[in-house]
Amino acid sequence: MDIDRRTRTVARIIDPQPTLEGAGVKLKRSIGGWALDYLDPFLLLDHFESDDPSDYLPGFPLHPHRGIETVTYMLAGEVDHKDTLGHAGSIGPGDVQWMTAGGGLMHEEMPRPRDGKMGGFQLWVNMPAKLKMSHPRYQEVADASIPVVEREDGVRIRVVAGAVDAVSGPVTEIYAEPEFIDVEMPAGCTFAQPVPRGHNVFAYAFRGEGNFGVACDLGYRGDLDGQLAHAPQLVIFGDGDEVRVQTGGEGVRFILVSGAPLAEPVARYGPFVMNTREELALALSDLQQETFIWRDDPDWARSRQTWQS
Repeated sequence: MDIDRRTRTVARIIDPQPTLEGAGVKLKRSIGGWALDYLDPFLLLDHFESDDPSDYLPGFPLHPHRGIETVTYMLAGEVDHKDTLGHAGSIGPGDVQWMTAGGGLMHEEMPRPRDGKMGGFQLWVNMPAKLKMSHPRYQEVADASIPVVEREDGVRIRVVAGAVDAVSGPVTEIYAEPEFIDVEMPAGCTFAQPVPRGHNVFAYAFRGEGNFGVACDLGYRGDLDGQLAHAPQLVIFGDGDEVRVQTGGEGVRFILVSGAPLAEPVARYGPFVMNTREELALALSDLQQETFIWRDDPDWARSRQTWQS
């Protein structure tokens, strides 16, 4: 390892909180809740997983978004989706949908089981002021299109966005320069991944346990370096050049996500994330007056933004 490269320590470990969302879907929320409201540019992280259809079948009926991107990563089951711009489809196990809401759309997401199971994640990513009123778009990536890196020690990495060992993920052209990878580690091995200094980084352990980062003032546990985290827990890293994870007698599976912070004002109300309270008021007014859906009209977009850098 480069002697000038600094491995990130662990700043916080957060237990997700049970949450009801949509029409009554049971979730575990670790970003966007009472413990952590915002990790710039990440606004929300929900983990949904259940074998009981009553926990998720109510779904997310038609609802609006403006000023954000939503990332849905499926582990099990399927989600049918459609929106007011004419998009429709279904995503299943291993699939990813990266939706840029931009200037505004209405959509719905309705889960249904496959082989009696349902599971996955939804992540919300903030957008910079200059792009908040941009054209909505989707990047839908099928399971088979996501590259997998398999290392000699048995570590297996699915690369959704960013790059691992010179293998790049299929999600591109995202302002926050994100990395989104799914890492599965067997017992008794080490994983290291470079991350740009200054980017905010988190890992969410959803199977097993591992030691994350290097030893710091949070304390040392066990025979391995770093801070022990077990499923389900969110790990927030301090700054540095790489993330390191070690496993002992048990393996671990986690998503690792990083992105460049925006360092802009945040005005947030439910599914709207803008820069000022005035912009939120305009979003609500648009929704009430049925002028919410994105228009290919620069004057329309400009009139709905009041914050300037």
